Amino acid sequence: MWKLYVLRMEDGSLYTGITKDLERRLEEHRSGDGSKYVRSRLPCELVYVEEHEDRSSALEREAEIKGWTKEKKEKLVKDG
Repeated sequence: MWKLYVLRMEDGSLYTGITKDLERRLEEHRSGDGSKYVRSRLPCELVYVEEHEDRSSALEREAEIKGWTKEKKEKLVKDG
């Protein structure tokens, strides 16, 4: 299973990504070995996760969410 995840950064921004191994990816982000965006805004908190059967559907959903306004992303996080 692929996981789409959303992190809340220290500055309040939201970061969306996908992975097959969420625990490993979170550790990479938290140690500063993840994305440049996250590294410059640590610490971060996992605030949302959804599962996808394959990489293609996870990537499609990631692109959809990345195109949303912050307000719409906040609603997704709040409504879980």
